[in-house]
Amino acid sequence: MTLKQQLYLLCGEYITSREAEIKKVIAEAREAAANETKSSAGDKYETGRETMQQEIDLNITRLNELGKLKQTMERIIPEQTSGTVTPGSVVRTSNGNYYIAIGAGKLKVGDNIYYAISLESPIGEKLAGQKAGYTFEFNNRKIAIENVV
Repeated sequence: MTLKQQLYLLCGEYITSREAEIKKVIAEAREAAANETKSSAGDKYETGRETMQQEIDLNITRLNELGKLKQTMERIIPEQTSGTVTPGSVVRTSNGNYYIAIGAGKLKVGDNIYYAISLESPIGEKLAGQKAGYTFEFNNRKIAIENVV
């Protein structure tokens, strides 16, 4: 399995894991709301149910955002290579290694660390469309692209 395929799979696992966590929170909030019994305080009951509903709504929004990340990943073809930074590229810089896909954080493949970032992230915007040899400044540091696969 190639490096790009491994990184692609790790991003997929990130999405699957986050989706499972969010669905669990939603189920727990729904169960808590259903088990909320009407107390003599009245308003306390309504406040508790409203709090649970807000939690459910927030997590449904998070699920929708994960859906967008899935769509981004579906457009990436791990076997495709390009000399310029595009979605699916592995970029080695003087400042670290990046996998251009979704913001999934730090990924480890073998002994190497890669940061999964989107093109919309601040550093992703600097890297977008560039080639090996390109140098730019980011956070008062000069960074050079060493390789793009």
